[in-house]
Amino acid sequence: MAADPVEALRASDPVMRTVIDRANPLVMDAWRARWAPGDHFGVLARVIVGQQISAPAATAIFARLRELMGTEAPAAAIAAASDEELRAAGLSRAKIASLRDLAERTLDGRLELDRLDELPDEEAVAQLVAVRGIGPWTADLFLLGALGREDVLPAGDLHLRRVVEQAYGLDELPSERDVRELGERWRPHRSLATAYLYSWGR
Repeated sequence: MAADPVEALRASDPVMRTVIDRANPLVMDAWRARWAPGDHFGVLARVIVGQQISAPAATAIFARLRELMGTEAPAAAIAAASDEELRAAGLSRAKIASLRDLAERTLDGRLELDRLDELPDEEAVAQLVAVRGIGPWTADLFLLGALGREDVLPAGDLHLRRVVEQAYGLDELPSERDVRELGERWRPHRSLATAYLYSWGR
């Protein structure tokens, strides 16, 4: 019988055990739904919209964009929209270019949104980061949230690094490499560890 993931994680690391014991009960499906709600295209479009602006502004702009692109064929709707329509939703020139790249790659099959669930992590990440405006951090969170992968660690995320610094009593902010090395002890449950750290650090 397979070990319970939470118990396996508690046994892997005394600090992680403390984090888990002090945290509120965590349901991974609900946690993932909060991080990556909606369809895959919409999740990625929302990430692009939200870059370098406040959360309220991103929410307002994405609501206008969602109205424009709908939910049935959002990639086709973005491809068919004029720059004027996209600017009217509140998008910058750079974000329009990113959204058009996302739409084009979805439509021509370079980004296989319908098949990402079936692809190995490395291949899914490679397709995602090829999209203009999507980097490794976004790809990791997409795998963790939207795809529900069990062993993903977004080690470059600044918030996660700060939580690790606090939880482990470090003298300085750990680097991405430091977090990845620390995370080796959490395999194959690094997604669960990430969720507990994010939740504990709020």
